[in-house]
Amino acid sequence: MPSWTKTVYEGGEGEITEKKSRFIATVCPVHSEQEALAFIEKMKKKYWDARHNCYAYILGENQTCMRSSDDGEPQGTAGHPMLDVLAGEKLYDVAVVVTRYFGGVLLGTGGLVRAYSKAVQEGLKNSILMEKKRGIPVVLETDYTGLGKLQYLTASRQIIVLDTLYEDCVKMKILLDPEQTAAFHGEVMDATSGKAVWQEQEEIFYARVNDRVLVGKDLQPEKN
Repeated sequence: MPSWTKTVYEGGEGEITEKKSRFIATVCPVHSEQEALAFIEKMKKKYWDARHNCYAYILGENQTCMRSSDDGEPQGTAGHPMLDVLAGEKLYDVAVVVTRYFGGVLLGTGGLVRAYSKAVQEGLKNSILMEKKRGIPVVLETDYTGLGKLQYLTASRQIIVLDTLYEDCVKMKILLDPEQTAAFHGEVMDATSGKAVWQEQEEIFYARVNDRVLVGKDLQPEKN
């Protein structure tokens, strides 16, 4: 399993126009083929009067399931280019439908490939993507004398502070990338003359979305 994964936190919609044809891309996070197919059917019903509703979706952290459809467009001009955009962004658990309202002018094979690819890119641009990384939560326990030193260390190293509890002593919960854990442990011990208590917890996934740090259930993508 990779040390980081990338998916869609919140789906979005993008639209482009090519030679009077409208291409509307709708992006949605999904967790199974059933969800992906249900989303595709929903888009087909919404845009029932459109000439084409082409789709692509990728499931699994290792992109183990990849499906696409040209929905009546010339073979290889819609679904596969759409899939290429998603795969190129290293996304998973995501589906996209590109709806085409025909404008009366034929685009040709190359024109269709470019239009469908561009539409997906526009849809992703208006979505919120989320890169999930592996992190190790650590609880640091110190007296109030050592608090300032820990605050300085976490700020200067741009360490994520999840919570701080003020009681008889101070407990600061931080989140570290696995590769920086050993080095930061040494810095904490040096700064507090070995007085700080260091408690590592089980490795978790976390992500940054719009300047927020998400862990646990908050990592579940938001559907359209």
